[in-house]
Amino acid sequence: MTEDTSLTLSAQDCLVALMIAVSASDEDIRTTELIKIQTSVNILPIFSNYDNDRISTVSQMVFDLFEQEDGLDALFGLIKGALPDRLNETAYALACDVAAADGTLEEAELRLLEEIRYELDLDRLHAAAIERGARARHLT
Repeated sequence: MTEDTSLTLSAQDCLVALMIAVSASDEDIRTTELIKIQTSVNILPIFSNYDNDRISTVSQMVFDLFEQEDGLDALFGLIKGALPDRLNETAYALACDVAAADGTLEEAELRLLEEIRYELDLDRLHAAAIERGARARHLT
């Protein structure tokens, strides 16, 4: 039985989808990024009732969308339809943490973060503070 995730995305699915999207944006999903995603899902309160088995389903949805010409727009459409505004900064913070997890920010990751800021209508100053926090947490 195949589940149609496009109709049933939860807020947590949206957060996972954005983390996966950032990791996949440079076409090189690194182990440190996967560990960051799994750790976030395992420890953050927003994921306390989340079914970890959904990660692979959501990941496949993101990969499938990325293969389509307008896939990123479709992904943002799904996310904006299912993610409550109160979680926009949380979504951006998680995306920044995944981008920073491997210690380097590729151009594709930076472009996607910029697009996330725009699509989630984040205040530039708030976004800068979130970015600064992610950078501080991932310094070596």
